Amino acid sequence: MVSKIKKIQKKANEIKEEIKDHKKALVVSHIDTDGLCAAGIISKTLKRENIRHNVKFVKSLDEKSIKKIGETKTPLVIFTDLGSGNFDTLTQFSKNTVILDHHEPISQKTNLDNTYQLNPHLFGVDGASELSGSGTAFFFSRAFSKKNEDLADLAIIGGVGDLQDSKFGKLKGLNRKILKIGSQNDVLNYKKDLKIYGKQTKPIHKLLEYSSDPYIPGISGNGRESLELLKELDIDLKNEKGWRKWIDLTKEEKRKIISKLMHYCLVNGVPKKEIERMIGEVYVLKNEEKGTELRDASEFSTLLNATARYEKSKIGLKICLGNRKEAYKKAKKLLRNHRKNIVNGLSLIEENIEEYPHLQFFHGKDKIRDTIVGIIAGMAYNTPHIDRKKPIIAFANKNEEEIKVSGRATQKHINNGLNLGDILRKASKKVGGSGGGHNIAAGATIPKGKEKKFLSISNKKIEKQLNNT
Repeated sequence: MVSKIKKIQKKANEIKEEIKDHKKALVVSHIDTDGLCAAGIISKTLKRENIRHNVKFVKSLDEKSIKKIGETKTPLVIFTDLGSGNFDTLTQFSKNTVILDHHEPISQKTNLDNTYQLNPHLFGVDGASELSGSGTAFFFSRAFSKKNEDLADLAIIGGVGDLQDSKFGKLKGLNRKILKIGSQNDVLNYKKDLKIYGKQTKPIHKLLEYSSDPYIPGISGNGRESLELLKELDIDLKNEKGWRKWIDLTKEEKRKIISKLMHYCLVNGVPKKEIERMIGEVYVLKNEEKGTELRDASEFSTLLNATARYEKSKIGLKICLGNRKEAYKKAKKLLRNHRKNIVNGLSLIEENIEEYPHLQFFHGKDKIRDTIVGIIAGMAYNTPHIDRKKPIIAFANKNEEEIKVSGRATQKHINNGLNLGDILRKASKKVGGSGGGHNIAAGATIPKGKEKKFLSISNKKIEKQLNNT
């Protein structure tokens, strides 16, 4: 691992030397949490280097967006959390182009003309679980100055938002190197704790009631049973300040609740591996206020997602850059709306899920936003009406002519040989679209009306990969 870190840092240093004298740049990034954090890291880095720059967010790099970017007069373009899937096209730019990505590249070349690419896959590092887009941006930022190591917190938020801690219950690979750097710079710490979302902000009973990852039979979605469980354990629900949160509990109270939750799962037939996922590593951001969405990396990442997925990426970027006033207020309002849409989307899946022999799918049409259909597909695995033995393909209307496709799988699928990024890239191309991504999570855009053909192709490819034929 040490040699891989050295090779990535060496490449980052080489790219930095080539572009450090530029006075102006354009940063182009993806619209999810990882993309926001990556853009935040690079924006802060460029500002510290006195390089004037603008930041542009895109859902994907399609032909239209690439053309617009190519027409800009900015001499330096830096792509963060995207670009490797469009490497050959982006190399046609007459300007200097830097790609800081972690998705599987379509080209194994690291340099071509004036293009410079930093991608963990090119160094034998898994971009789906060992280094995120923001993590890649962090190593590039570090090439400019060790002072930029204080940006490790953004890289960890991006990694958590990209679910890079889901495979092992904690961050691994080069993410772990960043974690240690952040700890040494006193911007974060990490510990073992309950992995349920909302420990900083939700009353204990609401924390349990709204748990969807993991899904707790008899508790998730059941406010009455959540309250009964806590009363049975003799947990005080309130203190002098109001409703108690998870962060207000003693170690013994936490132990009692965790033990009871695990018992609930066992008697209701939840697989052992799912129960084990309930406990894992959590990441606390030491410079943020306790009891807010910003204190916990998981909650911070969800807050950022709530801005990016609703065409408000600039609000999320401002938060990454340190705005804790107006931008934070707007983000919290967007978060409330985001949660509502997630709940509505999950209820729609229950009514509309359909199956092929080797996959399951649903079509959100106009009832689920194309920017959150992938999030809902991933969360659906933790609900009782989804078959965890099959990958999920989710559709939503992108516009009048196009359909957004999101694919999600489980780690067991990946262990058995599945690569959704490869499948969605090839299947979308066959129906006149484009796509790609990670082995466990991928996306595509296809022409409207091509969904059945896309599903048929994907079903065959999934069968072939899982059967290793």
